Amino acid sequence: MVGGSHTVWNGLFPALAKEFHVLAPDLRGHGRTAAPADSVYSFDELEGDLLRLLDAKQVDSAYVVGLSGGALLALRLTLDHPERVRGLVMISGAAYTDNHTRSISQRWTQTLAKEGRDAFGLRLLKDLYYPDWIEAHMDFADQVRENVEHQDFGPAEKWAAAMEKFDERARIGSIGRPTLIVQAMDDQVVDASHGRILRQSIPDSQIRILPNTGHMIPLERPGETTEALLGFVRAAEQKRSGTGTTPPS
Repeated sequence: MVGGSHTVWNGLFPALAKEFHVLAPDLRGHGRTAAPADSVYSFDELEGDLLRLLDAKQVDSAYVVGLSGGALLALRLTLDHPERVRGLVMISGAAYTDNHTRSISQRWTQTLAKEGRDAFGLRLLKDLYYPDWIEAHMDFADQVRENVEHQDFGPAEKWAAAMEKFDERARIGSIGRPTLIVQAMDDQVVDASHGRILRQSIPDSQIRILPNTGHMIPLERPGETTEALLGFVRAAEQKRSGTGTTPPS
């Protein structure tokens, strides 16, 4: 996701890695991955990074899972390079960036610039997480505010700017890969209606909608997310090539 890192998936790794080869990269400028000075953080640039990673790991095809901006990137990769994708999982994603999501992103940029990092951290907590979950995880909230004090948000702002024009509604009907959509009813960043749009537009797609959950589904609901992923990949692999195959990425 924009501004995030691979750690958002920490609660899912143990169960997923028991069955599958799992790769969780930090995109350029995020987490532990540095970025060339001339990076523009376009979707083409980030897609290229993912393809080079798959090549380096000798992975011909994989189930591609993305959260938020990562879901948009996973969708683009599936549309542009379907031969490299066995299945698509979009969590808190959308087929296009609407005015609401655009306004949230712009509010974050303005808050950081005009009110400072602490106000920005509080704004993120309010927008990204379900209120009851934050109240039950105040140590996590404190850690988010601490991280905000030291993080470079330049790459996130550039990628967010690239996402403002994202719109793949004209192409998503052509997706021919198994697709799972996971959406939260109480997402303040990407309205839950986007899940229904994706479900209605992508042939034979499945949807899982979680109540009382905010934008950061893998953090708030790691058990349910893991269960949904495992069930989806198992079923897709059985349909694709039967049992007894090599576990995919």
